Amino acid sequence: MEPGEDTEALSFHGDEEIIEVVELGPPGPDDLADEMNDVDFDDEGAEEPDAEGWETEDDERVEDGMEVQDDSDVTFSLHSASVFCVSLDPKTNTLAVTGGEDDKAFVWRVSDGELLFECSGHKDSVTCAGFSHDSVFVATGDMSGLIKVWRVDAKEEVWSFEVGDLEWMEWHPQAHVLLAGTADGNSWMWKIPSGDCKTFQGPACPATCGKILPDGKRAAVGYEDGTMRIWDLKQGTSLHVLKGQDGHQDPLTCVASNQDGSLIMTGSVDCYTKLVSSTTGKVVCVFKMENMAPKGPGSQSEEAESNSVESLGFCTVMPLVAVGYLNGTLAIYDLSTQSLRHTCQHKSGIVQLLWEENSAVVYTCSLDGVVRLWDARSGKMISEYRGHSAEILDFAVNKDASIVVTTSGDHQAKVFCVQRPDR
Repeated sequence: MEPGEDTEALSFHGDEEIIEVVELGPPGPDDLADEMNDVDFDDEGAEEPDAEGWETEDDERVEDGMEVQDDSDVTFSLHSASVFCVSLDPKTNTLAVTGGEDDKAFVWRVSDGELLFECSGHKDSVTCAGFSHDSVFVATGDMSGLIKVWRVDAKEEVWSFEVGDLEWMEWHPQAHVLLAGTADGNSWMWKIPSGDCKTFQGPACPATCGKILPDGKRAAVGYEDGTMRIWDLKQGTSLHVLKGQDGHQDPLTCVASNQDGSLIMTGSVDCYTKLVSSTTGKVVCVFKMENMAPKGPGSQSEEAESNSVESLGFCTVMPLVAVGYLNGTLAIYDLSTQSLRHTCQHKSGIVQLLWEENSAVVYTCSLDGVVRLWDARSGKMISEYRGHSAEILDFAVNKDASIVVTTSGDHQAKVFCVQRPDR
C-alpha cells in the first residue's frame, strides 16, 4: 500500500466483516498504569560469580578441527548448557537477560558481556526472561513454574511465585504487571512487587502462547486444543473465543497483534495462520502455503507437522505480515490483497522472526545457527550473521536495529553489530 492510500479500502473476502481502521494515539503510560490499578486482584499468597564469562572475538573460531566463521562482537559464555531465552531492557537497550537449561539466568551488559548479577534460585530450565517496560524489574521463569522478579538497580529479588508448568510469560507494556500461561490452561496476572493475583481459567489443556494487546486492557491467549481466547484483563472475562472451524485443528504455537491491536494473528502446528478482528472475534482471512496444508481436518501427517507455524509478526510501516515455518520457509503476505508476496527459503527450520521497528526488514533465526535479514519488499536476503555452532533458540533486536543478541544450543549468547548497506 502506498502512502496516502485509504486504509479503509482494504477488502476482505467472503462474508466476513470489514474492519474499520482508525488511527488512535497510543494511551499514555499513566493512563494504562491507572487502568491496571483499578483491576480487582485477589490476594494469594544474589550473589555475583567471579568469572566474567565473556570474550570479544574478531577472529574465526576453531572447533572440532573446523574453522567456524564468527561474525559476533561479544560472546557471553557463563551458561553451561543450552541458552533458551533472551530479552533486552526496553529503556536503554544496554542490558540483556538470558536463561538456560543449566537452571540459571544472568543479567549482563551487551557492550562488553560484563555480568551484572545472577538471577539465582531456579531448580529447572529457565525458559522465560524479560524486563518490565521501564527496565526497573527483570522476571525469570523456569519450566517447573517458579517465577522470580528482581529489581535491576539493587540486583535483589523482590518477589517470587510458583505456578504449574510454565509455558510463556510477558510483562504488561505500560505497568508493573506480569502475565503468564501454564500447562493446566490457566493464565496468571500479578501486580509487581505486591503480588496481588488474578487468574483466567482456560480449557483443561496448556495455554501455549499469549500476547497482551497494545491497549494494555486485553490479552490474546492460544491453547493446545486449537482455541484462542481474548481476555478482558480488568474484568477477568473472556470477550471472544475462537474455536471449531474458526479455530485451529492443532495446538497454537504463536500469537501476535498489529500496532493498534485491531488485528490478531495466530499460528499453529496445523500449518495455518489466521487473521482475527480483536473487536468482533471473527476470522478475517486465513493464510496457508498451498503445498503445506494438512491433508484433512486434524491431520497429524509428518508433512503437516514438519511445516508448523513457528513465529509470526506484523510489519509496522507496510500492510505486510511475516510467517516462519518449521520447514524453513519465510512467507511474506500482503494484507491488502490477502495474497502471498514472497517466500524466502532457509536451509533449516525457522525458530523465530522479528520485524525491525520502523522498516520493512524482517530478521530470522533458524536451526542452522544463522541470523538473516530480509527485505520484505523484494523478498531478497540483505545479510546473514554466523558464529554459533548449534541452533539459535531465541534472539532480540535493539530499538535502532544496530545489534542482534542471540542464544543457542552451543551454551553461548552472542552480540552481533548489524551493518546495513542502506543505512
